[in-house]
Amino acid sequence: MTSNTKLPKQRVVVGLSGGVDSAVTAHLLKQQGHEVVGIFMKNWEDDDDSEYCSSNIDFVDAAAVADVIGIEIEHVNFATDYKDRVFAEFLQEYQAGRTPNPDVLCNAEIKFKAFLDHAMRLGAEKIATGHYARVRRNESTGLFELLKGLDPSKDQSYFLHRLNQAQLSKTLFPVGELHKTEVRRIAEEIGLPNAKKKDSTGICFIGERPFREFLNRYISHAPGPILDDRGRNLGKHVGLSFYTLGQRQGLGIGGVKEKGAQRGGGAHEPWFVARKDLEKNTLRVVQGHDHPWLLSHHLVAQDVSWCAGHAPMPGVYAAKTRYRQQDAPCTLEAATEGFALRFPQAQWAVTPGQSAVLYDGEVCLGGGVIQVAAS
Repeated sequence: MTSNTKLPKQRVVVGLSGGVDSAVTAHLLKQQGHEVVGIFMKNWEDDDDSEYCSSNIDFVDAAAVADVIGIEIEHVNFATDYKDRVFAEFLQEYQAGRTPNPDVLCNAEIKFKAFLDHAMRLGAEKIATGHYARVRRNESTGLFELLKGLDPSKDQSYFLHRLNQAQLSKTLFPVGELHKTEVRRIAEEIGLPNAKKKDSTGICFIGERPFREFLNRYISHAPGPILDDRGRNLGKHVGLSFYTLGQRQGLGIGGVKEKGAQRGGGAHEPWFVARKDLEKNTLRVVQGHDHPWLLSHHLVAQDVSWCAGHAPMPGVYAAKTRYRQQDAPCTLEAATEGFALRFPQAQWAVTPGQSAVLYDGEVCLGGGVIQVAAS
């Protein structure tokens, strides 16, 4: 049973963000005859009235949507939960030199934990969000499965891989059955005020502000040397937390050229962040997109979460090591802690702190946080 199969009429609490996906989600559920209640989640309070990120504007949009659809909306403040459960870990990971994915944490800790608990207190039988994913009950095993959204360019199962059986059993993803163009068309057809609203990008608490400027306020940083793969000093970094593997922009060494070709790139190839040495506070960079330091055939992940509640059997699957990536064939192996993946084709800029998410066809099995990658 996928999430658009006809369900008995239920009380469904929808997370209304002010965006078009959650708005159409609420409309579709109302159309199916469910009793729909909207919840607007406020997750961030610091400088919320700044030019970069204002939940007030989003709430006005969400309230206007609720008005058009004809449902009630409640404004709920989860800012303390967010700071304790998501933001604290986000900073801790950056301080440790890793690059976390706060959207994964936010879904696991806020949208499908704090929000789900709140919805159940309101008497909800299900919750729904505007994510592009699907839920299916496997008739042979009785387990709930997380599936990719039908629009491959919008699929968000990667961000939802930490959801467990209890959460999946209570969740609906109506727009996961649709392509984004169809969602926009429905929004215009029913006269939603946010039908043409741009999709939000990035994390709300960062918004459009310069990322480095934002992190600066929360993370201690010490400048140090930038060395290439031969150990030559090319300049100074501003603090290792501000760089991620594979980063090309903002290195401040664009003018440095090398005579003759090097491994993985020639004289005019761009520079990329390849390693971060925390002990020596040194940033290592290489020239050329396909430099060996940027390629990995093997990774180990910990802090593991499996949708079925247990690990899949070792064997051949597919995985993503970052959100915007094609599924890559891999072999799942057991590890002392967590799991290991081996890739027949080298993966580019596999980054500690990001999630390695495993798939069996359209089924998202779960995943873990990348600890280490190797060639």
